Amino acid sequence: MSEALVKFQAETMQATFPASGPVKTQIIGKETPEKKEAAQRVQDDMNYQLTDVMTEYRAEHERMLWGLGLSGNAFKKVYFDPSRDRQASIFVPAEDVVVPYGSEDLQTAERVTHVMRKTPNEVKKLQYAGFWRDIDLPEPVDSFDEVEKKIAEKMGFRATTDDRYKILEMQVDLDLPGYEDEEDGKPTGIALPYIVTIDKANSAVLAIRRNWRPEDESKQKRNHFVHYGYVPGFGFYCFGLIHLVGAFAKSGTSIIRQLVDAGTLSNLPGGFKTRGARVKGDDTPIAPGEFRDV
Repeated sequence: MSEALVKFQAETMQATFPASGPVKTQIIGKETPEKKEAAQRVQDDMNYQLTDVMTEYRAEHERMLWGLGLSGNAFKKVYFDPSRDRQASIFVPAEDVVVPYGSEDLQTAERVTHVMRKTPNEVKKLQYAGFWRDIDLPEPVDSFDEVEKKIAEKMGFRATTDDRYKILEMQVDLDLPGYEDEEDGKPTGIALPYIVTIDKANSAVLAIRRNWRPEDESKQKRNHFVHYGYVPGFGFYCFGLIHLVGAFAKSGTSIIRQLVDAGTLSNLPGGFKTRGARVKGDDTPIAPGEFRDV
């Protein structure tokens, strides 16, 4: 399984991140010299942004491919980071993106929650930049679920203490009083898309932001996540190598161990000695492959 995962990551990385850059433009409609020049400028600028400005893009893309092949699901969050003062694209593991049961995709899901971990200094930066409310938060509380504990153990860490805040950023539809959707001056009762950020420990609201463009009359939700799937499944989540060959890998490991044990036992024959014979060192065990003289 590890060999298949490494091969998938290497081949996909080569295909999605060639030497010329990850962005390739396409002209829709009739091609003109002006359109070709504009397309080339857009391609060069976006490749420059992804390779030189967004320095985390390649590393996060490689991490995403590894998680994609293993679990079958991986997410990328593309957003404007006020602390970096630029666009950012980060890898988000599947366990940190929570959607309601029965959701079909990210665009139609009623709620998409991103579970984030922020240090006190990162929280202060976002508050100072005006992105979050400047309120006093209590000390971070250690709150590890079973998934986080298992992942920490597999990575060689002890999930005992964590001095970071657990922040929940939710893309959710709300009908806020005073900001209702109206038609002909009357409220329609339709919930509108917002982004609500809260601290999980004390449920303090850090920010509520509009999640549609002001010029959009239909007020469609802006989706900041990209869902990558390995093998399509029956619902929202897809299948990965751990689902497809995980049981076979476990069975293969068990068979290999049995073969090793059988080979070891076949190379450990016992010897014979005459009852009552005085053999020097008769209380010492027989070494592997040894036939002791009697």
